[in-house]
Amino acid sequence: MRRQRRRPAGGSPPAMSGAGEGSGQGLTVHGAPEGFDALLLARRRAETAGAVLHVCRDDARTARLVEALGFFAPEVEVLRFPAWDCLPYDRVSPNPEIVAERVATLTRLLEPAERPRILVTTVNALVQKVPPREVFRDATLQLRKGGRVAPERLTAFLEANGYGRTGTVMEPGEYAVRGGIIDLFPAGETDPVRLDLFGDEIESLRHFDTGTQRSGAALSSLWLRPVGEVFLDEASIGRFRTAWRELFGNAAAEDPLYVSVSAGRRHPGLEHWAGLFHARMETLLDYLHAEGAAASVSLDHQAEEVLAARLEMIEDHYQARRQPVRSSEGEVPYRPAPPGSLYLTRSAWDRMLAGGPLLRFSPFARPDGAAGVEAGGRPGRLFTEVRAAGQNVFAAYAEHARVMLEQGRRPIVAAWTRGSRDRLGNLLRENRVAAQAVEDFAALGRLPPGVVGLAVLGLERGFLAPAAATGTGFGLSVVGEQDLLGERIARPPRRRRRADQFIADATGIEQGDLVVHQDHGIGRYDGLETLQVSGAPHDCLRLLYDGGDKLFLPVENIEVLSRFGSETQGVALDKLGGSSWQSRKARAKQRIQDMAGQLIRIAAERATREGTLATPPEGVWDEFCSRFPFAETEDQQRAIADVLEDLASGRPMDRLVCGDVGFGKTEVALRAAFVVAMSGAQVAVVVPTTLLARQHARTFAARFAGFPIAVAQLSRMVTAKEAAKVREGLKDGTVNIVIGTHALLAKSVEFADLGMVIVDEEQHFGVAHKERLKALKTDVHVLTLTATPIPRTLQLALTGVREMSLIATPPVDRLAVRTFIMPWDGVVLREAIQRERFRGGQIFCVVPRLEDMEKVSARLREIVPDARVAEAHGQMPPTHLEKVMTEFGDGKHDILLATNIVESGLDMPAVNTLIIHRADMFGLAQLYQLRGRVGRGKQRGYAYLTWPATHRLSAAAQKRLEVMQTLDNLGAGFTLASHDLDIRGAGNLLGDEQSGHIREVGIELYQQMLEEAVADLKAGQGRKRSELDHAGAWTPNINLGLPVLIPEEYVRDLPVRLGLYRRIGSLATEAEIEAMAAELADRFGPLPPEVENLLQVVAIKALCREAGVEKVDAGPKGVVLGFFRNQFRNPGGLVSWVSAQKGLVKLRPDHKLALLREMELPQRVRVAKDLLVALAKVAGQAKAA
Repeated sequence: MRRQRRRPAGGSPPAMSGAGEGSGQGLTVHGAPEGFDALLLARRRAETAGAVLHVCRDDARTARLVEALGFFAPEVEVLRFPAWDCLPYDRVSPNPEIVAERVATLTRLLEPAERPRILVTTVNALVQKVPPREVFRDATLQLRKGGRVAPERLTAFLEANGYGRTGTVMEPGEYAVRGGIIDLFPAGETDPVRLDLFGDEIESLRHFDTGTQRSGAALSSLWLRPVGEVFLDEASIGRFRTAWRELFGNAAAEDPLYVSVSAGRRHPGLEHWAGLFHARMETLLDYLHAEGAAASVSLDHQAEEVLAARLEMIEDHYQARRQPVRSSEGEVPYRPAPPGSLYLTRSAWDRMLAGGPLLRFSPFARPDGAAGVEAGGRPGRLFTEVRAAGQNVFAAYAEHARVMLEQGRRPIVAAWTRGSRDRLGNLLRENRVAAQAVEDFAALGRLPPGVVGLAVLGLERGFLAPAAATGTGFGLSVVGEQDLLGERIARPPRRRRRADQFIADATGIEQGDLVVHQDHGIGRYDGLETLQVSGAPHDCLRLLYDGGDKLFLPVENIEVLSRFGSETQGVALDKLGGSSWQSRKARAKQRIQDMAGQLIRIAAERATREGTLATPPEGVWDEFCSRFPFAETEDQQRAIADVLEDLASGRPMDRLVCGDVGFGKTEVALRAAFVVAMSGAQVAVVVPTTLLARQHARTFAARFAGFPIAVAQLSRMVTAKEAAKVREGLKDGTVNIVIGTHALLAKSVEFADLGMVIVDEEQHFGVAHKERLKALKTDVHVLTLTATPIPRTLQLALTGVREMSLIATPPVDRLAVRTFIMPWDGVVLREAIQRERFRGGQIFCVVPRLEDMEKVSARLREIVPDARVAEAHGQMPPTHLEKVMTEFGDGKHDILLATNIVESGLDMPAVNTLIIHRADMFGLAQLYQLRGRVGRGKQRGYAYLTWPATHRLSAAAQKRLEVMQTLDNLGAGFTLASHDLDIRGAGNLLGDEQSGHIREVGIELYQQMLEEAVADLKAGQGRKRSELDHAGAWTPNINLGLPVLIPEEYVRDLPVRLGLYRRIGSLATEAEIEAMAAELADRFGPLPPEVENLLQVVAIKALCREAGVEKVDAGPKGVVLGFFRNQFRNPGGLVSWVSAQKGLVKLRPDHKLALLREMELPQRVRVAKDLLVALAKVAGQAKAA
């Protein structure tokens, strides 16, 4: 039976009165350009009794509309219902964050609205069916402080409702159990929640931070809801099994999906069979129908074209899946459920929309005689002609705003971000336009007459709206940031989370890894083992050395171990007790000290010279900066500030800017070049390849257009005649900025007044070119850009030696490349390639070995026979390789099949899909660098990390690939790349000759030795500190006869336990130890005695270092201390102190100190501590003297 509809109360805008109340065919609202439609929706919401739903074309449009509704109607609750981000009939599951948002919206829709509500979705989301309402209405659990819940009942609820158990909770839909503490990340919550249980009673509920894992704000109660759309409870599994056998027959019972579900396990891509798990499926509109009023639905312009394309895709994919692709990789079974089980047909879509008022928005004016109503909005002014003529766009806007005000319209300039809003405000005020920030539409009406409003409002372009439609008595003139400045790249703000702890866990030491022991060299970590030491259990790390020798390292001394690094091929284990390690270590140490001395000397010499003094030119600086089409990241702003400070210091700059591909290094170089060139000096930009020269030349020419700066290129890409002209221009000063390859380094190139050299990717230059660069560099500013990930530890080690700016923060949304981890699947990859080609883009297909190219090329021809495929690899003649890359850059090929030579160098915004064959053969840093090649422009990037369907992945490869997918959400790729640093990485920074020493001692120990060498030279102007003062030179051994370990029942997850041991082993102060104790109690519950002992031992270790004590033995009869190398810093003071103890403490002939007295177990720690505190005080007297 059809519901009764009430006509909305109140006065609609004249154009929309009674809109859509007809026969269900709907009504077209003409004159409603994007942006203005948000205002119309807000008015519609205020005057409609039922729910309001707007259907957008895609997710990008949804994000813009949600932001616009926040501006025009901040009092309205705007809910977003996104579509899955995978293809129909895919092998992968949708992104968990998207599923969590969908479920949170569905459950919110079942609750009474506390304020007016608008639901915004997409065509793809609405055409897909959803679980029935009773599923979410019934599947809820409320937890209250002081309430009761049995832990087993809670975990059963979580498992049945889509939560996955893990060691450390980081993502929505995860939970972890640690005794009486349960961590979980519910759908719809911005932060996860920690429950502290005492038996069945809930003692506390607190939010916690995923980065630090420390808890914060307390909650009084929490509603738990499902996080998935498929549930693995008994009834759902039963329905699935019955439906599966009916569809595919009993023979299909061996399908891996069927087997997994039958066992209650989640299977990748399970959601694509969602219709088989529920008794029936519903539509989103079923959730919206309130009693007595049907939902009012409106559609984006072109929404129905998107619907037709989507329905066609669903059918195409269904048919393709019914005929599996056969290839040499083996047949991958896939049994697709009929489209009707999960998707609406066209007729079902029409019936759904016929149930209530329907509007179709059109940006165009209503043609004479056409049906529909006219809202009166029009697209706003584009300032293209002003920009093209090189005129001042802000002066043109000032005139435009004056005219709009005369017409009774309030002008608004809409910026993408707060930063760009502030910059646009400065530029407008410089052009005598009164402008003021407004947070929402109501604030606009309160502005003084004649003032332009500045809003954060992500519009593709502006619009004009009549007073009748705004409901305020004044019209609107909105001009977007893109209208003024040309195309911008808008990226929605994402909730970013600190990932340090996750990274530490992901890159911790695993069984089988190569490790470096400070005293014994390279061994292999073989797991944790609990030994009995003086009758008490003690956790030790088992290390294997050459010849099968074993070394057991107490966990509190774990800091003497470091990871060797990622490049382990051909590395031999050391022999326990052998001399090879010590000689290698000494050799590396001497070279490091020499290099540190050389770096400090160079830095000191440069500090005494004078360089070109350059400061940002007033007036035009903001205009130049505003041409940057992104919002700057914090790191980028810091790097720019560092460079400006250097240029204004009057001394020659020598700064290294490190940042991954696409992190914005070029922008730092552009701004530096602008400042120097505008000060009258010349700038030379030196790059390793002609392709990069061409790329930079285009970038610089576009950014400097309209400024009195001549930009030229000097490489093989320019003719001899043009090259001669450029050389002449450099000599007479008419060329201000030149971009070129090593041709720029030729002695025939003379400069009139060279002020700065910018070197891009210095590590790619040969030795001879580097020497020529050094000659060029003596008295000019030097800015070096490198994409080599530099760890923060190495940056700190070189502080004050080499000026360095690290851009480790990715641009907002930069890392949101959708990453798929899956066996090679012809259907999915064909769709991925076709989708990229249809949107005018290109594809990288990367193989690990040259011999794989022929096989993969044949496979590509099999799935996309009409695609244009080019091949590129490092063994091609350079001219041929350059030709292929140039043709690909010019769009003459669709797919570039290459080895990992595409890992570094080029910026190709048209390439937004990456396919990696045999991803399991690449290292983590390589995979990350490759993925950084896509998703750099306006289009979303996709990365497919594949392996042969018949090939079983190793555990290590599986983890690497999982980490890549997790980083999709965390945005911590740069940090990870630093941890997984290639052995040559730091060598590139410090000089090629150093990479051999890094290989000899491992990257982490190398960094520690470098830091110590620099500290020596800085502290004592070359005077070396004693080994006693080097924390890393030795480590105390402590035996108190106490159990020292983290019990397995306290922390069950082995990687988490090992990660904690690493962190505890590096604690150095009482404050750090207390903070760790608080964190452990917070995360895992009250500390067991064994963990208390571990922390006490670490505290004693810190005291031992201060006192110079290498060994502590405590037993029932007393305490014996042994000094490092039988030496004490203050021998005279020690003798006096021992004498003052009146026989309680004795100095033995073997140089050991003994305190003999009867002691119970608890007393040992206190007595040992008191003794060490006293000795540290005596030792400190020598230091002070």
